[in-house]
Amino acid sequence: MSGRGNITTVKAGNVALEVERRGAGRPLLLLAGEEQLELDAAFVDALAAKFEVIIPSAPGFGHSERPDWIGSPDDVSYLILDVIAALGLSDVTVVGCSFGGWVAAEMATKNTSAISRLVLVDPYGVKIGGPYDRDVLDIWTEHPVKVAAAKWADPEKNKRDFSKMNDDQLTVVARNLESFARFCWDPYMHNPKLRERLHRVNVPTLVIWGEKDGIVSPAYGEAYAKLIPGATFAIVPGAGHFPHLEKPEAFMETLNGFIN
Repeated sequence: MSGRGNITTVKAGNVALEVERRGAGRPLLLLAGEEQLELDAAFVDALAAKFEVIIPSAPGFGHSERPDWIGSPDDVSYLILDVIAALGLSDVTVVGCSFGGWVAAEMATKNTSAISRLVLVDPYGVKIGGPYDRDVLDIWTEHPVKVAAAKWADPEKNKRDFSKMNDDQLTVVARNLESFARFCWDPYMHNPKLRERLHRVNVPTLVIWGEKDGIVSPAYGEAYAKLIPGATFAIVPGAGHFPHLEKPEAFMETLNGFIN
């Protein structure tokens, strides 16, 4: 389990966002998934051995503010770009996971002046199939056991014991879930405009997918990657929706070949 770094509050426009920083070196912006499991993941320590890893909590996640006007990952992306500007960062490698990958993709369609490389790990965000095709499993209406089986190749290894969490930790879990639903419920798990904007991504991009992702399939991921000019698509064998958590060694081998 990873140790926590230096946690501060950064103003993104008029919104106060929680930002954690670990390690030293070139900046790497890590945009966590909807459950923020990355904050306790060992792979972050491996990144922090080579980079300064900067982990902002999106509005409504962690202890970050969530003004009423923020209603989508598209909105969130502007604030994370503001964080990059507020911290005076340049030559930034951006790694976004799941929900964070969606935000990272939105960012890269707007402004890459401070971004050198982009890594998207099993992101949501685009509609690949037709009007009646389900690109993303309905995680809010399916039984939690089915969702866990779709999310993890081995669900038993990734269960959290909520009985051992304190009130603040449980509040963060609830805030994360609520904000994720607020931003991604309608339209479900995609921005209808993002697909038509991805041609604007003009930095080297790697899209990484878990082979056994049952939330969003590898076929969805491969189609997503083809929408980004020059993007590379890579599969992590034996991993589900969070390959960076479930198969960290294989994930880091794939990642290091791109960012080092």
